[in-house]
Amino acid sequence: MNPVLQFIDPAADRWTAAPADEAAPAPAAQRLLTLAQWLAVRDTWPADLPVGVTLSNDADVEDLVDELPRLALVALQFPKWVDGRAYSQARLLRARYRFRGEIRATGDVVVDMAPLLHRTGFDAVVLRAGQRVESAQRALGFFGAGREGGLGHYQGDVLEPRPRFSRVAPAATARPTPEVA
Repeated sequence: MNPVLQFIDPAADRWTAAPADEAAPAPAAQRLLTLAQWLAVRDTWPADLPVGVTLSNDADVEDLVDELPRLALVALQFPKWVDGRAYSQARLLRARYRFRGEIRATGDVVVDMAPLLHRTGFDAVVLRAGQRVESAQRALGFFGAGREGGLGHYQGDVLEPRPRFSRVAPAATARPTPEVA
């Protein structure tokens, strides 16, 4: 997982989605498949070709667990920005199943979502049309997300599971302990 959120330009994305009407797409490097497509071709897919899967937000992440070692990317969908089920999916992938590949937010993703996307395990985002990357990067700084050496959010997250009160303060900000005579 990247310590900072990456913002993907759809016009320059190296991953290409297989046509939805293709039941068993031909193998190609950096191909993004639906879960049904992947299940149809996984036994014949060459091990050296990076592959990704798009998972709808109403799908069960456990359906993907056995496939994770072969996947380089899991793209989670936000059909509406107010539907947060993909946050839970990302958290499960990172915290419970220890997925180390890219987790990408797609769909109706707006700049205000950036801090929570980062906290729940996403490391890449395709913003909704009309959203500015600069605004999303600024939003990451609201709670220290993505800052080198920052304490981050006060609650635990996938990057730092302990809440702030139970973390050791960085040496530069540590206060000396008073001597007892």
